[in-house]
Amino acid sequence: MTTRVTVEREGDVLVMGINRPEKRNAFDLATIEQLAAAYERLGDDETLRCGVLFGHGEHFSAGLDLAEVGPAVGEKGPQALAGGRKYDPFGVWAPQVPKPVVMAVSGISFTLSIELALASDIVIAANTVRFRQLEIARGILPFGGATMRAPTRLGWGNAMRFLLTGEEFGAAEALRIGLVQEVVEPGAQVARAKAIAQLIAKQAPIGVLGTLENARVMEAKGQAAATEHLTQLLTRVMSSEDAAEGMMSFIERREAVFKGR
Repeated sequence: MTTRVTVEREGDVLVMGINRPEKRNAFDLATIEQLAAAYERLGDDETLRCGVLFGHGEHFSAGLDLAEVGPAVGEKGPQALAGGRKYDPFGVWAPQVPKPVVMAVSGISFTLSIELALASDIVIAANTVRFRQLEIARGILPFGGATMRAPTRLGWGNAMRFLLTGEEFGAAEALRIGLVQEVVEPGAQVARAKAIAQLIAKQAPIGVLGTLENARVMEAKGQAAATEHLTQLLTRVMSSEDAAEGMMSFIERREAVFKGR
């Protein structure tokens, strides 16, 4: 069996590539398990600060390999999508990875591709990308987070338009509704995603993780819970070595060097 997910470290960034181009990167159980393992490495390795997710070849992914994954989901439930690891790449059936993920999409990016995009923090798309959430056309419904995240991330009407019709849409529409944050020429999407990830990796890790964590509390539990969380978080962040380094770099007019302490 070939490696379903390539994993390479580039500085403080972990680059993860779906590697089944002969099947349009359709996710079988091995792909799910290997991607979950990569996300676990990203989350637990303290020296890694950001992740990049992309698909090898022309397409990000045509979706699930239903012939194999369908029976597993029927037997084990949708938790089969979590890959049996500490973090669920979809952030639904196990905790979400605590580090930022920048995703690059191109070509056919159907079903779970959209759900992984919704679970990522920044998405860069080639202008030829093709999105489609087509589960209802197969007699089922999305179970990787689209029904939960799309209404708040994209707006109710935008979400229902594509969740309930199964219509295909492209890069311009994805940018309009906020599914992607930037559109580039085909072939440039991975390099652009890596550049953004490297920029994130240069920032103070405590501040990055705290920002991501507080924003997720707001999304999941609302403003009151996020305010309480921020109150507790702020004391720890402001007393960190990174905060002191940030202040000194400002005074000394130099670039800060953060250590995550």
